[in-house]
Amino acid sequence: MPDPSRDSVTDTELLGAAQVALNEHGEVLRGLGRVFADHGHELYLVGGSVRDALLGRLGEDLDFTTDARPEQMMRFLRRWGDAMWDTGIDFGTLAVGKGADRLEITTFRADTYDQVSRNPEVRFGDNLADDLVRRDFTVNAMAVRVTPDGPTEFLDPVGGLAALRQGMLDTPSEPEVSFGDDPLRMLRAARFVSQLGFAVAPRVRRALEEMAPQLSRITAERVAAELDKLLLGTDPVAGLDLMVETGLGDVVLPEIGAMRMAIDEHHQHKDVYQHSLTVLRQAMDLEEPSGPPDLVLRWAALLHDIGKPATRRHEPDGGVSFHHHEVVGAKMVRKRMRELKYSKQMIADVSQLVYLHLRFHGYGDGRWTDSAVRRYVTDAGPLLSRLHKLVRADCTTRNKRRAARLQANYDDLERRIEELAAKEDLERVRPDIDGNEIMKILGIPPGPQVGKAWNHLKELRLDRGPLDHDEAVEELMKWWNAQG
Repeated sequence: MPDPSRDSVTDTELLGAAQVALNEHGEVLRGLGRVFADHGHELYLVGGSVRDALLGRLGEDLDFTTDARPEQMMRFLRRWGDAMWDTGIDFGTLAVGKGADRLEITTFRADTYDQVSRNPEVRFGDNLADDLVRRDFTVNAMAVRVTPDGPTEFLDPVGGLAALRQGMLDTPSEPEVSFGDDPLRMLRAARFVSQLGFAVAPRVRRALEEMAPQLSRITAERVAAELDKLLLGTDPVAGLDLMVETGLGDVVLPEIGAMRMAIDEHHQHKDVYQHSLTVLRQAMDLEEPSGPPDLVLRWAALLHDIGKPATRRHEPDGGVSFHHHEVVGAKMVRKRMRELKYSKQMIADVSQLVYLHLRFHGYGDGRWTDSAVRRYVTDAGPLLSRLHKLVRADCTTRNKRRAARLQANYDDLERRIEELAAKEDLERVRPDIDGNEIMKILGIPPGPQVGKAWNHLKELRLDRGPLDHDEAVEELMKWWNAQG
């Protein structure tokens, strides 16, 4: 929902806040404005940079548009900037580094779309108005003229300032045309709901519902990038709700909406979907306050129960169970994230957290052996701190006594982990004899038998803790003789 406090903010106050934000970049803006003016070209700060300046959240990445063509910019910016990247030159974009600022400058665009293919036919435009009207949302279609004096004239041809004040996402042209040109803009709407706390205009919502299937035209990589930005926003739950309610989620992440069909076994939530959103919120609350948002943790929190619909069983006593949903869920995570072209590391991390998120519930009131604690830590590996957060976030019961008991039990498990870590190297549990010594003791060459011996000694290490050298050798020989 829009922020009601914005209704009392005047346009003058917003523009004043933007001027303050832009003055922090005054030196680079004046310098860049001088370079373009000296070469007879117009320059405008545009898009998200203007929006964020008005919202008082402008960073060091600044976006510009100009009538200069890429080959012209390359000639005169090469001498001005500290660094230059031309990876976007086919789309008319050059990136320039100047001090701490990273500047992206794009030639006016007047692209055409055939409403079928994924990419536009790139055409350069001749004026700012045509460039702004082809942008995704009115709040991203404002501009500020940049001259040798710095930022000057504010330009708002499609009502972006009023939309920003209202906290509303609307399109410069008819939403059916805008989304038909680039269906990814529909997913971008959900992302901006998450990042900015905005709502979507009624006509935009109707278009999302009608055109959601067109998202299938978009490449997996572009979809994944938008999903990540949505999850990293300040209110990803609002963005996810918009996705699910309009049908966008059915196209790009159908497992999320499917959780609405599965009733939580404790009947503490409307459904598993609502439970998962609560876990996501609680996991975010456990992130390091001074650090960046944790994308792996947020994905794991959102997806930790996606195996429940497939494992739902109605029990004779009238209850509902989801046996082994963590195993099924981990497989589903791997399948979906592979289809979205995520990295192997990302897939491994998120799926492992989903797989492990229920294991703690076997801890009971501290009944785990030291061996079980070691295996918990070893299986989590570098994900242990995230697993701690995920397990704690997964406690959503309204029963205060039960919630307190779960948290106390996890406090106890963390204490035991710390105690064992003080005695042993829990972060790197390895056999007490390495592969080279195994081969020397057994008189065997490299091969599968060395790996089997190494794994046997590692299992002993997990079960019994560190062994002294003679004891490890004795156990190795016992195992070897038993192999025949």
